[in-house]
Amino acid sequence: MNDADWSGAYDHEGDDGHEEHKKDEEPEYGHEERPGPDRPPRIPLPRASVEDTGRPLPDVVRQPPLDLAHPVLKSLLGAWALAACSPEESLAVEAHLGECGTCAEEALRLREAVGLLHPAESLDLDPALRTRVLEGCLERRPPRIPVPGWASAYDAETARLDALLQDFGDAEWHAPVRLRWFRADQATSRRTTVAGVIAHLLTVDGLVAVALGLDDPLGDVPAKRPTPASRTEAYWGAAHFPPTRSVRGPWREQSHDLVRTVSFTGGPAGALPVSYGDFELPLHDAMLDRAFECWVHAGDIADAVDYPYEPPSGRHLHDMIDLAARMLPTALARRREAGLCAPARGRSLRLEIEGSGGGEWLIPLEPAPSGLAVAPREVAHVALDGVEFCHLAAGHVPPEEAAAGQDGDRDAIRDVLFSVASLSRM
Repeated sequence: MNDADWSGAYDHEGDDGHEEHKKDEEPEYGHEERPGPDRPPRIPLPRASVEDTGRPLPDVVRQPPLDLAHPVLKSLLGAWALAACSPEESLAVEAHLGECGTCAEEALRLREAVGLLHPAESLDLDPALRTRVLEGCLERRPPRIPVPGWASAYDAETARLDALLQDFGDAEWHAPVRLRWFRADQATSRRTTVAGVIAHLLTVDGLVAVALGLDDPLGDVPAKRPTPASRTEAYWGAAHFPPTRSVRGPWREQSHDLVRTVSFTGGPAGALPVSYGDFELPLHDAMLDRAFECWVHAGDIADAVDYPYEPPSGRHLHDMIDLAARMLPTALARRREAGLCAPARGRSLRLEIEGSGGGEWLIPLEPAPSGLAVAPREVAHVALDGVEFCHLAAGHVPPEEAAAGQDGDRDAIRDVLFSVASLSRM
């Protein structure tokens, strides 16, 4: 039936063309009754405000407080502190507290006691609770097939992120997230969602999966280059719709497969090369790199949904910082080839990391000539907090704004801080 047929069916009720409803009958549901000349309008006009009528406003009747004796009011102080009094009793007690200093002091002590009995605590579980419980269990009963030490950080960080995602609703999965990193000394960013971040972790972790002979999460989707950014863009572009909560399952299963595989293969597999397209890392460093990225992006997700997220344990944080420190000479060399660093042969910088996971590293600013064992001369000293250093390496803190204690050659310090930021990538 077309629109004209539907309108005809509503305009005429009977086949003979006469209206079936009489003037005094109630209209059927769904039919509008047209007002006649002697019938009031169906929708009444808005009423005028009392302020617009010029009439005096009605007086507000205020009930006087209850007239209670001092002993009665004193006996009500405990109930008042617990917010258990009626409104009238509360008014009477509060009026009395303004006149009686003894009762006011007693009321203050009772309120403080109530605050101690009912501390303000969040009902949300600590995101690190699962990790602490697992660590406590493993201390008492080691696993039959232990996870290698160089893979334990990845195991812990993926478990923490999975616990954070467990109770996310649709709104949280589509919350906007901005991925940030540095490229050619310029801050770069890419907008996505929480689900898009998990898809990014899935595809880049797939580089490790491919090196171990596991399935590639990209499947038949071609990537322009075998780099983390190209693989992620290929995965995002191949989907007809933006990623949803369904991406959590494949990412979670892949992370379990990676931990299970390296646990069965044991220590010798740690030297297996993992290609990132532009460079390679041995498997034990690649697993640390993936643990670092998992923690950083879990923090991005937690910020997007306004949820607290703690740094890794001190042991795992130290291993991540150590990896970045070992990668710094290569990063300095690349920047020097691009003309972004001044020559610094035979010189070094002392990097001091404070706080949890801290330590000291002597960073050569330029490798010594081959065959010469030259002790590099220390020309500068930089001190940073461990979490601040990791945020700098993740591209979340500009090198100029890093909270670093500096002493010595300013050019060398600048080169190192910018080289740390250049370690970041999508």
